[in-house]
Amino acid sequence: MSKTPQELYETWLQDPGIDEATKDELRGIAGNPAEIEDRFFRDLEFGTGGLRGVMGAGTNRMNRYVIGKATQGFAEYLLKQGPSPSVVIAHDSRRNSDVFSLEAACVLAANGIKTYLFRSLRPTPQLSFTVRHLRASGGIVITASHNPPEYNGYKVYAADGCQLVPHQAEQVIESIRGVASFDAVKRLSQAEAEAQGLLVWLGDDADQAFVDVVAAQAVQPEMLRSGAGNALKVVYTPLHGAGNWPVRKVLAQAGFGNVHVVPEQEQPDGGFSTVKSPNPEEHEAFTLAIGLADRVGADIIIGTDPDCDRMGAVVKNDEGRYVVLTGNQSGAIMVHYLLSNLEKQGKLPDNGAVIKTIVTSEMGADIAASYGCEVINTLTGFKYIGEQMTKFEATGSHTFLFGYEESYGYLTGTYARDKDAVVASLLICEAAAYYKSQGKTLYDVLLELYRQYGTYLEKLESRTLKGKDGLEKIGAIMSDWRRNPPAEVAGVAVSRMLDYEGGLDGLPPENVLKFLLADGSWFCLRPSGTEPKIKIYFAVRGGDLAAAEAALSRLVAAVMARVDALA
Repeated sequence: MSKTPQELYETWLQDPGIDEATKDELRGIAGNPAEIEDRFFRDLEFGTGGLRGVMGAGTNRMNRYVIGKATQGFAEYLLKQGPSPSVVIAHDSRRNSDVFSLEAACVLAANGIKTYLFRSLRPTPQLSFTVRHLRASGGIVITASHNPPEYNGYKVYAADGCQLVPHQAEQVIESIRGVASFDAVKRLSQAEAEAQGLLVWLGDDADQAFVDVVAAQAVQPEMLRSGAGNALKVVYTPLHGAGNWPVRKVLAQAGFGNVHVVPEQEQPDGGFSTVKSPNPEEHEAFTLAIGLADRVGADIIIGTDPDCDRMGAVVKNDEGRYVVLTGNQSGAIMVHYLLSNLEKQGKLPDNGAVIKTIVTSEMGADIAASYGCEVINTLTGFKYIGEQMTKFEATGSHTFLFGYEESYGYLTGTYARDKDAVVASLLICEAAAYYKSQGKTLYDVLLELYRQYGTYLEKLESRTLKGKDGLEKIGAIMSDWRRNPPAEVAGVAVSRMLDYEGGLDGLPPENVLKFLLADGSWFCLRPSGTEPKIKIYFAVRGGDLAAAEAALSRLVAAVMARVDALA
C-alpha cells in the first residue's frame, strides 16, 4: 500500500541517509499540510525529457537524493547495454547545477562508469556534441532550460548525442523504479572517483573542438571574413547563462568583430536577477539589450537562454523600431538564407531534408518545398528531430539541412543532436550581414517572404496551473476538447481534429490535439512536458498583414474563452 504524503514526509525526517540541512528544511514546513502534500504527493516523474521541477526537499522536488536515484537507474540501464560504458556531464548556471552534476558523476563512478565532467557551465548542445566526439555511451545535462529560477532539471542523452526517445526512456524509467530506496544508490566521493580514474575533468581542447565545428557551419565564410562580418553591429545577451563564451568565440572566429555584450547580463547568475524570466521567447528579457542597441546603433540583437539551446533575435522594423522576431519568423528566415545560398553555390543536395515539429509554422515548410527539399514533421521536442537525423545517418535516405521548432530551437550541421543557440546565433548574424550588404534588414527579408509565400502569423498562449489541482485541470481541459470538439471556431468551420494520443502519422503517442480549420488556419492544445502549463498554439495565413492579424486575433479570443472557462 502506498504511503500518504504525510507518511512520506515522516519517512524523510527519520531516514538516517538524509542530511540534517534537508531535514531542517522539512521541519520548517511542519504543520503546513498543503506544502507537505505538494512536496510528497508523487515522485518527480522521469519523463521522456528526464526530470524537471522546483528545487527543494521532497519526492516531488529536485534535490541530490532524487538526482542520485535517477542516476543509479541510468547507470544500471547503461551497464545492460554493453561493456565499459562512459558518460559526459554538463551543467548550466542554475543554483545547485554544479552540485547535482557532481552528485551524478560520483554515482556513475561508484557503478564503475567513467564520467567526463566540464569544470564549469557549458551549453547543452556542447554536451550533445561531446558525447558524439568522445564516443561516450550517454550524457547528462543539469538544466531547467528557460524555466524560472526556482527550477532545475536533469536531461539524459543516448550515445548518438540525442535526448532519450520514448522507447529508450521507458527502459531507463523501469531501471529507476527498480532502485528501491536512497540506500540502494551507490556513491563514491569525488576524491575516490578521481583516484580510480572514473572521474575525468574536460579541458580547453574539448571547448575548442566544439567552437571549431560550429564555426565551420558558416554558409559564406569568405563573405564574412572579407568585411561583411565586421560591418554588422551585434548586441548579445547570454541572459546570465552558459552562452557567453561560446557564442562570442564562434562569432569572433567566423569574422564578427563588432559584438557588444549586455554587461548586466554577461556573468552567470542562477537567480537571473535582471529578468522576470531568462527566456528569449519573452520580449521583456530583451529590455536591457534593446537599450544597449539604441546606444550603439545595432543591426541585430541576439539572446540565448541559460543552457544556450534557444536563441531569440531582435531586428529593426520598417519604422526603425526594434521588434522581437518569433521563433517561426527567425526559422523561416534562416531556412530561406541557408537553402537559397546552397542553391547558388551548387551545394543543395537532391535528397535534402528540413525537419520541424507539428506546432511549428508551415511557412518554413513552404520555403523548403520551393527548393525541392522534403519536409518532415515530428512531435514537439528536439529529440524527435535528432532521432530523424540519426535515421538519416544510418540509411543515407536524406541529407539533413536544418531542423527547428517554434520555441526558438534550431540546428544546422550534423555535429550534434540537439538544438543549438550557438550555431543559430552564427546563422542569423550571417544572414543579417549578407542582407545588410544588399541594403536590407532581416525585417525587409521577412516582408519579402510574406509577399512570396503568404503572410503567416502565429501566436502561443499558455496557462500555468500548479500543483495537484493544476494537473487535474489541465487533464480536464484536454478531455473536454477531445470529447466535445467544436464544429466551428470564430465563424470558421473545423475541417479536422488530429488526436495524437493514440499515435498518428507514424508518430509516438502524445497528449496533443490539433484542429485544422477550413481557411487553412489551425490551433493546437498541448500540456507542457517540463512546466505546470497547458500551451495553446495558433497559426493563420492571410493575404496581407492586416487581414492575418485580424484573423489571428479572432481565433485566439474564441479558443481562449473556452480554455479559460475550464481553467
